[in-house]
Amino acid sequence: MENFEGVHEQLEDFEIYLELFDDAPDEAEKALLKLEKRVGELELAKMLSGKDDRKGCIVQIKPGAGGTESQDWAQMLFRMYTRYLERQGYDFDVIDLQPGQEAGIKEASIDVSGDHPFGYLKAEIGVHRLVRISPFDSNARRHTSFASVFVYPEVEDTGEIEINQADIRVDTFRASGAGGQHVNKTDSAIRITHIPTNIVVSCQTERSQHRNRDSAMKMLLAKLYQRQLEEEMKKRSELEDTKGDIAWGNQIRSYVFHPYKMVKDLRTGVETSNVDEVMDGDIHEFIAAFLIGQRRDKHGAAKE
Repeated sequence: MENFEGVHEQLEDFEIYLELFDDAPDEAEKALLKLEKRVGELELAKMLSGKDDRKGCIVQIKPGAGGTESQDWAQMLFRMYTRYLERQGYDFDVIDLQPGQEAGIKEASIDVSGDHPFGYLKAEIGVHRLVRISPFDSNARRHTSFASVFVYPEVEDTGEIEINQADIRVDTFRASGAGGQHVNKTDSAIRITHIPTNIVVSCQTERSQHRNRDSAMKMLLAKLYQRQLEEEMKKRSELEDTKGDIAWGNQIRSYVFHPYKMVKDLRTGVETSNVDEVMDGDIHEFIAAFLIGQRRDKHGAAKE
């Protein structure tokens, strides 16, 4: 009621400025922008009413086929998301970061907490496509690269998912890549395999084997919970289609650096030529448009 009354007051203020438009056009415009922003915020907040939307989440980034090119693109996406999380004021930890042999990353996982992180970041699930002049090609040819993003809601109550210790295999190994001498001196990295489902998770960002194991178990619980949700909702095929192959035809967003600059979301049609800002984490417009469009689609289907 407070939200409704607040918007109603802003609407009345705007109507007064409209009556005085000839004398105060600037004030009328400011009042309209303020009203539009408030209504937009409330509309977006309505999108976040799903069962898991308020939960923390784990964002996982993987390169597609293409070796160094795709691994470099995955690292660019990793930076984009960490900058977005910083802009939005989320708390996050990088719980797995596997560097590529020449450049980029083989995989990254980010643990996110704060205001409805899963509700917002689920909009990023899918394949992201990059077109650019390759910095790794001596002939300066144009290359297309792919990377996938998936987002898992965290399991807050461990009772939601039960894991039989006999069903998991825990392997230790020496962490690779950057991290300082101490990281690589001992077998502190952890890989956990859930044998019944063949789900494999790993963590190597901490020096402590115990902390890496805790993070890996957190990731495993999240993936098993997502699997359970898919089965309960009988939408496994739909969700698998959303993930898709990390290749042409399954992308949700295209990032073109050459021959022109454009980022376009293929689901909503939202686009911008300000590529640098997008790669610096300015992606909230894409997320908001997707969430609002998704809700409108559901309402339209319900009416039909």
